[in-house]
Amino acid sequence: MSELDRIRNFSIIAHIDHGKSTIADRIIQKCGGLAEREMKEQVLDSMDIERERGITIKAQTVKLNYKAKDGKVYNLNIIDTPGHVDFSYEVSRSLSACEGSLLIVDSTQGVEAQTLANVYQALDINHEIIPILNKIDLPASDIDKTKKEIEDVIGIETSKAISCSGKTGEGIEDILEGIVKYLPAPKSSSTGKLKSLLVDSWYDSYLGVVILVRVLDGSIKKNMKIKFMSNDSSYTVERVGTFNPKPNDIEELRAGEIGFIITGIKSLSETKVGDTICDNSKPLSSPLPGFKPSKPVVFCGLFPVDSSEYQKLKDGLAKLKLNDASFSYEAESSSALGLGFRCGFLGLLHLEIITQRLEREFDVNLITTTPGVIYKIQKKDGKIVDLQNPSNMPDPTQIEKIDEPWIKATIITPDNYLGSIIKICQDKRGIQTNLTYSGKRAVLSYELPLNEVVFDFYDRLKSISSGYASFDYEIIGHREGELVKLGILVNAEPVDALAMIIHKDFAQQTGRQVCEKLKELIPRHNFMIPVQAAIGGKIVARETIKGFKKDVLTKIHGGGALDRKRKLLEKQKKGKARAKQFGKVEIPQEAFIGVLKISKEN
Repeated sequence: MSELDRIRNFSIIAHIDHGKSTIADRIIQKCGGLAEREMKEQVLDSMDIERERGITIKAQTVKLNYKAKDGKVYNLNIIDTPGHVDFSYEVSRSLSACEGSLLIVDSTQGVEAQTLANVYQALDINHEIIPILNKIDLPASDIDKTKKEIEDVIGIETSKAISCSGKTGEGIEDILEGIVKYLPAPKSSSTGKLKSLLVDSWYDSYLGVVILVRVLDGSIKKNMKIKFMSNDSSYTVERVGTFNPKPNDIEELRAGEIGFIITGIKSLSETKVGDTICDNSKPLSSPLPGFKPSKPVVFCGLFPVDSSEYQKLKDGLAKLKLNDASFSYEAESSSALGLGFRCGFLGLLHLEIITQRLEREFDVNLITTTPGVIYKIQKKDGKIVDLQNPSNMPDPTQIEKIDEPWIKATIITPDNYLGSIIKICQDKRGIQTNLTYSGKRAVLSYELPLNEVVFDFYDRLKSISSGYASFDYEIIGHREGELVKLGILVNAEPVDALAMIIHKDFAQQTGRQVCEKLKELIPRHNFMIPVQAAIGGKIVARETIKGFKKDVLTKIHGGGALDRKRKLLEKQKKGKARAKQFGKVEIPQEAFIGVLKISKEN
C-alpha cells in the first residue's frame, strides 16, 4: 500500500446547526488529536464570535492519524466548512482541496436549502459523498424519512448513509471506517515537480502570513525556494507544518497532503487564494484553474459616532482586512456624518460580523448607512459605470438605463407556510421558476432582485415560517429595472447618508415613511424645519417640524401696547427667517438608525 493510498482528504458540509463542528470534535477526540483536558466544544471554531453565535465563519483544517479495523494507519485531513450562505466562498475553496465530503443532515429536520447548495458544489467537482444522519439521540429523529428526502431532493444514494449522534459519540467509529472504505485516496501525476494549490491565507502577528496549501504533486521542504505563479514572486520556505489541530512543525509536505507554510511574507495581498505554488528552479508551464475571486455584493458606509475615532476605525479595518480578504473598503466623506469608509461585504451576515468585530475588538462606536448593492448604469453616451453609493448617481437626464443584480433563490419550507412565503416573494418583485414537493415540504425556486433581499428577507422568512424555512441564493446576473434615486432633504439641504436607490413603485410610500420618522426623531429647533423626500427635482413627500415660539410679548404693558407688540412680532418673524436661512439642523444618530429600520420594515 503506497503512502498516497493511506491519505484521505475530506470536507464536512451541512446546513447551519446540523452539527458539522460537533462531529469534527468527536472525530478529533476519537483519533486522539487533543488530550481529554484540551477538548472543548467546537474546538475548530477559534474566533470568540464563532463560539458565541454557534456558527463557523472561517474553514479550519486538522490532520489526524486513524488506526482502522484492518490494522492500517491512515492520515485523515479534515476541513470543517461554514454553513451560512454568506461564506459559501470559503466552502468552494475548501472543497477544491479534497476528494470527498461528509454530508451531514440533521435527522430531525431533513434536507435544508444550504445543504443543497453545498452538495451541488461538491458534486460539480466530482466528490465522493457519504451521507451522515446526525442527532439520532433526539426523540424527533426520523432516519427513514431523512434518507428518502436525501434521495428525492438531492438525488444521491443513501445505501452508504451512516447514522450517528455528535452529542453522544454514537456512530463516530462507523464514520471513520466509512471515510477509509468509501472515500478515494488522492492521485498524483508523479512527475516529481512541485505543484500545489493555495487554499487559504491569514495574518499572524508573530509569524506574518500563514499559507494553507494542498500539495498535488512533488513536495514542499523547509528552506526550499518556491514561486507564486500569479505574481511571479519567489520566497524561501521558513517553516512547514500541519494542524493536529495545534500547529505541528514537520520537515516536508508530500503529494496529497494539506498543511501550512510560512515564508516571511508580510502582506496578504501577495498570497492570492487559488494561486499555484511551484518550485522556483522547476517552474510549471501552466497554473492550476484556481477559484473565482469572491466579489462583494452588499455595500454600506461605516462612520464613527465620534469623529475623533476615525483613525481607530481605519486601523481596525486594515487589521480585519489582513485576515479576511473577501471584504473591501475605501475612504468616503459625508456632509452629515463626516469622514468614514465605504465597505463591500458578501452578504448581511458578513456585514454584521465585521461591524461587531470592529465594535468589540477595536472599541469603535459605529453608524452604518443603508446597505445597498452594485448597480450598472448605462449612460446615454454609451459609458457603463458601476454605482455603489446612491449619492454618486449621475443626473437622470444622462442615464439610458439602470441594471440591478438578480439572484436565484432556493427556499425549502413546510407546506403550511407556502402561501405566506410566496406572497413575500411576490411583494419583493420575485418571479417563481419552480415548485416541487418532498413529503410535506415544498422546494421553491424564485428569481429575485438582490436589492429587495438584502435587508430583511431572511428575518421575515424565518418569522413567517416559525423558523422552519431555509434559504439559499446565488447571483445570476444584472437585469434592467425601473429604479430611481430617493433623496431626503432636511431644511432644503440633501442628506447624502439617507439617499437610497429604490424601485419607482415603492418610492413614494418609502419617502413618506422616512419623512414621518425623521419628524419624530429630529428635535425641534427655534425655526420651522421642512423634511422632504424627492425623486430628481420632484418632491414626493413632506413633513414639517414646528419651531419653538419664544414669548416676546409678556413684558409689554401700557399705552400703545398693540403697536409695540406688532413690531416685536414682525422683528421675531424676520429673525426666524434668518435663523432658518443660516441655521444648521442637528440630525441625531437615532434618526439614521430609525430610517434604517424603516428600510428593513419595507
